[in-house]
Amino acid sequence: MQLFIKLYSIYTIMRKRQWLILALILISFAIAVYFYPWMPARMASHWNIHGDVDGYMPKALGLFLMPCISLVLFGLFLIIPRIDPLRENIKKFRDYFDMFIAVMILFLFYLYLLTILWNLGTRFNMGQMLMPAFGLLIYYCGILMQNAKRNWFIGIRTPWTISSEEVWEKTHLLGGRLFKIAGVLAFLGVFIPDYALYFVLVPVLGFSVFLFVYSYVKYRAIV
Repeated sequence: MQLFIKLYSIYTIMRKRQWLILALILISFAIAVYFYPWMPARMASHWNIHGDVDGYMPKALGLFLMPCISLVLFGLFLIIPRIDPLRENIKKFRDYFDMFIAVMILFLFYLYLLTILWNLGTRFNMGQMLMPAFGLLIYYCGILMQNAKRNWFIGIRTPWTISSEEVWEKTHLLGGRLFKIAGVLAFLGVFIPDYALYFVLVPVLGFSVFLFVYSYVKYRAIV
């Protein structure tokens, strides 16, 4: 009975906030079924940093893997606010977190459509086509960071941000600004397609390392 109540509670939350996202995931599965006869036996599934195909997989896996990943992530995102020891803090920025879920699933859906188009014979530079989507995703991560309250799953989680509310706030305020900059930089990759992914990897990794160190320095300054 308790299991039924919990499942009904999750269903109610989904119905109010995430049913459009779930519909998008179901559309992904419908696309996989519809295009199955037209896909090659081995689908292009991975592109290197220059936009060239360097990986393939059987078409069943190539068609259904992304919808399955999206579904699992969606379920995980629904569970996180319920199991976090600091879940009361997540409620304070739940609207921003829900929007992040939508942005992430839309990003995966866009990537999935590009993969379908490529395997249908349309040719383009994958890295270049992904840059606007990466830019929007990273920029919104910056918005989420600036509004996130201390928790165990979402944000810049270092030993020092988790241990101190002040360090959390300062690190996430700066991190939000830096990730917004990283999102804008990602758009520049559209104009240099052969090195497009560098405009994502370098800023994101660089800012992440910087913020890790920054949180430690801020923590040491207050203890």
